[in-house]
Amino acid sequence: MAMTEQDASPGEQRIRMKGGNMLRSNVITIGQLSRRTGLPIKVLRHYEDLGFLYTLGRSESNYRLFGEEAVWCVQVIQGLRSLGLTLKEIQALVTCYLERPGEPSGVLLEAQLAQAVARVEARITALQALRQRILEFQAACAGAPAQPAAYALAQLLARDPSRSAV
Repeated sequence: MAMTEQDASPGEQRIRMKGGNMLRSNVITIGQLSRRTGLPIKVLRHYEDLGFLYTLGRSESNYRLFGEEAVWCVQVIQGLRSLGLTLKEIQALVTCYLERPGEPSGVLLEAQLAQAVARVEARITALQALRQRILEFQAACAGAPAQPAAYALAQLLARDPSRSAV
């Protein structure tokens, strides 16, 4: 008698792979992976397309199936994203990790973290400049002496043609 997907215990799935079916314990569907990691299925599919995640195959119902290690992979990716690394930078790390398993990826990671710090510092500088322009504009609107650009914008807003008296 053939075992169906429903006959498998909760932690087992019948996996359809090239060359035949197999029964494997501790497999999870993409929906289960999504619930366990908090990431939308669409993001997990994108990670799979980028080579961050690999499926074990598909269930008889044609769902993508992943091993438990996929949870760890997603957690690592989320951790690297939280440090400001781009998906392209993470992809370079993954490529280094997979294609050169004996080589430490620490040097590459350090370089990428330095780039992330540089991006953060550039963003901080831009935000500080924006803050200063907002403060200058607030001062100009309040009638205080202000920088010419802020004063000009305040004057321009004061001359709203739709509010002028006829």
